[in-house]
Amino acid sequence: MWKSLLLFSENRMDLNNILTFIAVATLLVISPGPNGFLIAKTVPLSGHRAGLANVAGFVAAFYVHGTLSIFGISILLVQSANAFFVFKMLGAAYLIWLGFKALRNAVSQRPSATTALREQLKKPASIQSAFYEGFLTNILNPKVSVFYLAAFPQFMTVDGSAFSAYALVTAHSLVNVIWFSAMVFTLAKVKNATNHPKFKIWLNSITGIVFIGFGTKLALEKSS
Repeated sequence: MWKSLLLFSENRMDLNNILTFIAVATLLVISPGPNGFLIAKTVPLSGHRAGLANVAGFVAAFYVHGTLSIFGISILLVQSANAFFVFKMLGAAYLIWLGFKALRNAVSQRPSATTALREQLKKPASIQSAFYEGFLTNILNPKVSVFYLAAFPQFMTVDGSAFSAYALVTAHSLVNVIWFSAMVFTLAKVKNATNHPKFKIWLNSITGIVFIGFGTKLALEKSS
């Protein structure tokens, strides 16, 4: 009888850990950040399939972050200030590059843009490039790395099995898929309204500034 009660208590604690982790992961996913702005930029310009490819890239990056955390490889980023600085600067540079790319697209939509520039930039992003954009945006985000290094281990079971750890990564990924897929299909429904050239100029300008802002803030942020 005592054995059964102990097993029930442990299972309940595991369930509480999972639910708490899902709550924390949900707050992380829905908080404004580069992922959401990437989706907001991709879907109106390249369609819902490219947006879903962004989401697939996010998920792939979560499993990479989770794997590095589970096997303790990414602990080097915390122990080595230089390694973390390099990683942070790579993430900042990529976000700033995305910002300049969006601003360049905005310029290409203006009536004063040259025909060559318009032809060069008018093609929508391919599924493959959208996937890589999503993957790189998430994998080079130091805040996600810190989450998997600091918060993630707190929710792992005592035995620290890889199966239970990957179950948490999967839960995080599912929250990500649900939230951003809903965002993708919502934006796809209003795609006709967002196809207006003036809207594309506005969207690219705003997302470009936001990405540059994220990148600059990340580059100037002091490591704790």
